[in-house]
Amino acid sequence: MSDKTYRIEKDSMGELQVPEDALWGAQTQRAIDNFPISGIRMPAQFIAAIGLVKWAAAGANAELGLLKKDVAAAIQASAISVAEGQHDEHFPVDVFQTGSGTSSNMNANEVIACLATERLGSEVHPNDHVNMCQSSNDVIPTCVHVSAAVSIQKSLLPALKHLSEVLEAKADETRDVVKTGRTHLMDAMPVTLGQELDGWRSQIDHASARLSDTMKRLVQLAQGGTAVGTGINAHPKFGDKVAVLLSEKTGVPFAPAGSQFESLSSLDAAVETSGQLRVLAVSLTKIANDLRWMNSGPLAGIGEIELPALQPGSSIMPGKVNPVIPEAVAMVCAQVVGNDATIAMGGQSGNFQLNVMLPVVAYNLLQSIELLANASKCLADKAIAGFSVNIENINRSLHRNPILVTALNPVIGYEKGAAVAKVAYKEGRPVKDVARDMTDLTDEELDRLLDPAELTEGGIKH
Repeated sequence: MSDKTYRIEKDSMGELQVPEDALWGAQTQRAIDNFPISGIRMPAQFIAAIGLVKWAAAGANAELGLLKKDVAAAIQASAISVAEGQHDEHFPVDVFQTGSGTSSNMNANEVIACLATERLGSEVHPNDHVNMCQSSNDVIPTCVHVSAAVSIQKSLLPALKHLSEVLEAKADETRDVVKTGRTHLMDAMPVTLGQELDGWRSQIDHASARLSDTMKRLVQLAQGGTAVGTGINAHPKFGDKVAVLLSEKTGVPFAPAGSQFESLSSLDAAVETSGQLRVLAVSLTKIANDLRWMNSGPLAGIGEIELPALQPGSSIMPGKVNPVIPEAVAMVCAQVVGNDATIAMGGQSGNFQLNVMLPVVAYNLLQSIELLANASKCLADKAIAGFSVNIENINRSLHRNPILVTALNPVIGYEKGAAVAKVAYKEGRPVKDVARDMTDLTDEELDRLLDPAELTEGGIKH
């Protein structure tokens, strides 16, 4: 038998038992009872966003003369404690709940009302006071945008900047390392390792630029639209004031949505953001897989670089070390692509004046942002910054690469070049030696035309 004690709470549907020490009330308890589905709660970043929105709402209502100053102060202090994560254990509602997120909104209203009542010494009502001028239908999409925008600005974009800087530094360090290029996983014309890494850096910088552009839509908030976008029961200036207060508190330039009808009925900005996260995941997968190939070996692979040895790679093969960070990053990227599919399906579920997959979109979007931020930092610090270059292996492949004959095309023509390459492949000889036998070019001309470092600069060699 459980020794847990309960109290009786009631709402418009009647009475029910709530754990004695719970800060929530009847509507949260109904959600707990109704949705024993996954055991996955709404993310901490989302709960923090609800706290911030409730803080801003109370401040706006006080400025507009709708809420007594002492009540507003109690609500704001309580809401900030929620935003700071002090009461996360009192937000137990499952992600898979009512599609509007009403259960999570009421969970916040009830917890904050309970805390505010204790602070004030008189009753603060979850609906009449904490939820004043609001509806779940504008609070939850606002929280989706606020939590995602804050996470991108404070976590993901700094992580990408760090990764870009590490790539830039490593590219500079390896700018003179000439290696065999590869297309179709086959030998191609030479590049420098620095050029290769600079390509990766450009991918990351473009991802940052795309996300920064998407933020222009993500910072537009639904707050003020209330139930269906008309703003029923809200002061006309409420949404504007909430956006101003949130901007001042977070440093993110929030603004009211241009159309509250769009902001309630669609999740297009969230879908767009997820799409940009998917592009970043694709870029990171490319980088991770290139690192794995370049690190492959140490004897039977490409073996151009050696990633930092972080842990034993096998429970049965002694001495084996695996590229664990690129592998982990690739798994993160697979998860993000899957999350994006869920978010796309969620975005399709806007029926008339409301989208009914808000909680699952919030969960997947915030997970993608967090995973990509953490994976980017791991990739930068535990793989790219510390890898060493195996010059001996690189040079061994480089000077025996028959594709170097491409540089002779302007001088001897494509057909003659192909014949030289075939002999070099067949006999396993350097292309320079074969070209000396099959053309009239002097050693001096061949040295100049087939200098791998010169070839990384492009252009026609004469």
